[in-house]
Amino acid sequence: MRLERIELRLVRMPLVHPFETSFGRETERECIIVAAYDQGLVGWGECAASAGPWYSYETTTTAWHVLRDFLIPSLLGQEIGEATELVERFAPVRGHNMAKAGLEAAVWDLLAKERGVSLAHLLGKALRPAQGKARDRVEVGVSIGIQESLPALLERIAAFWEEGYRRVKIKIKPGWDRAVVAEVRHVFPDIPLMVDANSAYTLADVDLFKALDEYDLMMIEQPLGYDDLFDHAQLQREIETPLCLDESIQGPEHARWALELGSCRVINIKAGRVG
Repeated sequence: MRLERIELRLVRMPLVHPFETSFGRETERECIIVAAYDQGLVGWGECAASAGPWYSYETTTTAWHVLRDFLIPSLLGQEIGEATELVERFAPVRGHNMAKAGLEAAVWDLLAKERGVSLAHLLGKALRPAQGKARDRVEVGVSIGIQESLPALLERIAAFWEEGYRRVKIKIKPGWDRAVVAEVRHVFPDIPLMVDANSAYTLADVDLFKALDEYDLMMIEQPLGYDDLFDHAQLQREIETPLCLDESIQGPEHARWALELGSCRVINIKAGRVG
């Protein structure tokens, strides 16, 4: 495959419901859509960076710059045999994984179309070659932001459960944590439930996390610093609930360090963030 043209589109869409986390409230979604062309076909990808540097240092502005000035020129007119080659080709550009992931996704999609297979099939073959055919169904969960009231949160959970989501993750922050979790678990005693703090707490809050042990949570996601591994390891030793790391894991080496340190028992691998 030889990429003939790559286009970038900046898209802003209002959210059906506001999405609030410990670092703010969003009412619209801004992202970059990537289109890669070859032989009359087009592959689509999305760069997951947001407008502001709250969840990640990457933004739509920085991603546009890195894509336009560095990543796209490294691929245009070049022969690509497999999408997995892009990891090595992009290696000279440090960081900026969201920018890389958006372009990678477009190439994956384009290759699948050229070969006449589904993207799921192509990913399964490339990433799990020893395990045979990829699954054609994956059970999904939902992440629910901080709501204006506890009744509103309970209503949102019930609605998503009715739609078929079978895992529920709720956002927490200081002042919206233990009492909220207790009520959700009381109303929904059997649902697989998790919480995500987006780095809103410190080790001084260890008693709070010990108290959350009684609510049978699947995991507590990224409670401490966004780039921390050390303090998370100390917290994990203090509590029974598995910790999950998201923002702290930037690549395979970070995952290895986290597991060797005992910083977590779960890792949230987001293709849009790490490629």
